[in-house]
Amino acid sequence: MKKICFITTVSITMKSFVVETAKYLHEKLGYDVTLICNPDAEFETSLPEYLHFIPVEMARGVSLSGFKAIGVFRKIFRARKFDMVQYSTPNASLYASLAGKLAGIKIRIYSQCGIRYVSFVGVKRLIFKTVEKLTCALSTHVRGQSPKNMQFAIDEGLCPKKKISVVGIGGTIGVELDKCREFDHEAKKAELRAKYGIPEDAFVYGYVGRINVDKGINELIEAFKIISSEKTNAYLALVGMLDDVNPIKEENLEYARECKNIVMTGNVPKDEVYHHMSMFDVLTHPTYREGFGKVLQEAMGVGLPIITTNAPGPSEVVEDGISGVLCEVKNSQDLADKMRALYEDPAMRDRIAKAGLARAEKYFDRPIMLENIRKDMEELVGSERG
Repeated sequence: MKKICFITTVSITMKSFVVETAKYLHEKLGYDVTLICNPDAEFETSLPEYLHFIPVEMARGVSLSGFKAIGVFRKIFRARKFDMVQYSTPNASLYASLAGKLAGIKIRIYSQCGIRYVSFVGVKRLIFKTVEKLTCALSTHVRGQSPKNMQFAIDEGLCPKKKISVVGIGGTIGVELDKCREFDHEAKKAELRAKYGIPEDAFVYGYVGRINVDKGINELIEAFKIISSEKTNAYLALVGMLDDVNPIKEENLEYARECKNIVMTGNVPKDEVYHHMSMFDVLTHPTYREGFGKVLQEAMGVGLPIITTNAPGPSEVVEDGISGVLCEVKNSQDLADKMRALYEDPAMRDRIAKAGLARAEKYFDRPIMLENIRKDMEELVGSERG
């Protein structure tokens, strides 16, 4: 039986992007799968018994504790003798790639879920680029999240072309389109708008994700100021947790908290994300950088028109003017212009939403994405059958 291991820094990443892949690989290829991330008892008990879990302390951000984590990983890798280790998120990837090299793991896959330093400048950019380049060098294979992100990595000299590729047309585990459809959208829309004090006839721009700088939340709030001054029934719903590591401007946060037309829901359970999307008229996702954009795929599945940025990743999930509308990165005025255009053109909203759903059904439905991963993994690792 082939033994493989997936590693992320925190459990929420594991739950969102890895667990379904692990289940599928065990079911289809007979792999013995181990998951490693920071300790989380609730996450551990949620796993089926055939998935092994090893908690390893990994600090987020820059920390000397990383040296300890590398030693722990090396010990685990030597004891378990994995045929493959795959890692994502910056800290876990650096620690695991180095430990895997030292432990002699033959297949070390770096899942490059977005390149963090893209929005950095100066010394900070140099440091994070160096870490990214080191992680790529220590890995035997790199999986870019989209063709444009892959080309960026090549152009930046992070890794040679022969080492990096994209699975399918990009992304990770795709979207459960059946769950996007299985509830009464209109009933949920009415229920949640009532819960958050949003009028039934309001026009709601929605966002789902971390409330931080790199997701373009400063620009979104600034663009909404422009729109709400023109359209009195416009609302903005921010669904997600505040990010203290990369916080938005204090004046924008204060405005969002005080504005009666902005709703901040905080984090919501995973199984309620689609429900919350149903109360939106448009999904706005003005991110600076993105691996591919799972939330965009989810919005397509729910049947929403989308505004996102022309950054690598998002600009590949949607086709500009067909299945979504693209705006410039870090440009609140351009974002406001696109928000206004969709507000004023119901036919355009309907056309984009329908095209987005069709694109999701063709490329992003979870069974399609998981099968793409299976084929790639079997080619690299082999299978119990082989």
